[in-house]
Amino acid sequence: MKKIVIITGAAGNLGRAAVEKFIDAGYYVIATVEPNSKAAPLENRLRLETHTVDVTSEADVEQFVRKIAAYTDSTIEASVMLVGGFAAGSIEQTGQEQLQKMIQLNFESAYFMARQVYQQMLKQDNGGQLIFIGARPALESQEGKDYMAYALSKSLLFKLAELLNAEGKKKHIFSSVLVPSTIDTPRNRQSNPDADFRTWVRPEEVAESMAFVCSPAGRKIQDVVLKVYGAA
Repeated sequence: MKKIVIITGAAGNLGRAAVEKFIDAGYYVIATVEPNSKAAPLENRLRLETHTVDVTSEADVEQFVRKIAAYTDSTIEASVMLVGGFAAGSIEQTGQEQLQKMIQLNFESAYFMARQVYQQMLKQDNGGQLIFIGARPALESQEGKDYMAYALSKSLLFKLAELLNAEGKKKHIFSSVLVPSTIDTPRNRQSNPDADFRTWVRPEEVAESMAFVCSPAGRKIQDVVLKVYGAA
């Protein structure tokens, strides 16, 4: 029987690393990419299928998960929600438009997928694992004050994971929020050319943490917040 993991935002740097890591760990990966994505297509691989899904649309996500549950004879063991966006701005610079955009990208995209997958996992005998990606500014106010909408939208994921665990743990469904420091990607290097890149975490390192959380040993660590800061 296949071990299925759903990975959203799979075309990004972290998404591609996660796809590779979970395939290497023996999972069958069902990856989603955003409509009209300009990223290069994912490489064809055994144990990988790719779907175009607008994860900010509740209706599209519901249809997608129902489709996956209907045609596969395996259970969904994990779901990794990676779609998100970033924006700087203090409270003076953050109005309704900026706030709603960040909530849509960072919270709703994760909530809609988690909601559908969680309900599917409740029907399964072996539970499952939900992984969200948090952000350091959502945990540390001194950093977050200059990224108001971003920090607030990411902070909702911590409470979501807590609420899901309050009910899910009795069904062996666990939710965790991985919080990386700055991820070493070409875009981040371009945006921060004077930074010490050696202190950043590589996408592969974050992906390895995800796979560990989903492993039998990792699932025994019932801590909602897992910091992947590296040397930062």
